[in-house]
Amino acid sequence: MKLTIQDVIQHLTTDITLPENTVDQLLIGSADQDVQGIFVTFMPTHHVIEHAVRLNANLIISHEPPFYNHHSHTDWLMNDPVYEAKRTLIQEANVAIYRCHDAIHRYQPDGITEGLIQALGWSTYVEQHRLEADILSFPGGTTVQDIAHHIKKTLGLEYVRVAGSSTMDCKRAAVLVGFRGNAPLTVPLFQNEQLDLIIAGEGFEWETPEYVRDAVQQGKDKALIMMGHAESEASGMKLLADRLSTVFPTVPIHFVADQPIFKVL
Repeated sequence: MKLTIQDVIQHLTTDITLPENTVDQLLIGSADQDVQGIFVTFMPTHHVIEHAVRLNANLIISHEPPFYNHHSHTDWLMNDPVYEAKRTLIQEANVAIYRCHDAIHRYQPDGITEGLIQALGWSTYVEQHRLEADILSFPGGTTVQDIAHHIKKTLGLEYVRVAGSSTMDCKRAAVLVGFRGNAPLTVPLFQNEQLDLIIAGEGFEWETPEYVRDAVQQGKDKALIMMGHAESEASGMKLLADRLSTVFPTVPIHFVADQPIFKVL
């Protein structure tokens, strides 16, 4: 039995109410195309697309868009050589790209956060799932430094960034994936959930980090770990790939992660 792109989209969005301004859409390709193979990825980089072509996968399911802005606008990129080369690669390869962003964040629990928590082996530490974060309780004697080293080792990261005291004990923490590390989300969590630590993907550097700096100056034990956007969300897309392989066992499905974008010099 043939599987179409629309069949896959239907599975991804079943029982999910997407916002009116959702960014989830088939960005490139036709919904009635037959699916030969699926690549699931955080970001459809030039490298990922080339890899999909080599393995005859004609559907890429990505969390973020291919063209460098949240709403996938391309008018501002016309005549840009990087954009033109990537667009040409996609067209010549006849690869479809579906963006799965809003839906997976609306799974119960949030599919991206769940993937990260599972990858880090922290499922038993979760106290509650919130829309924007998971709240965790760590065993006694666990320091911020221990947690940072565990994240690096488990996910194979070269570095994470830490603000506040790295040697303090951490009993309660919140995990916020992606671009959820800004103060309007993190500061109320620190207070309302009596948190020692925020673990986030990314956020404005002059918001939560500065709040943590002031807290430490006042003698309060607070800390922040910034993992990076892709580093916090890629595990959720890998979990999605694993689940899709169970649902569509006759279709080759691969999770593909690109190399970390930043290096420490």
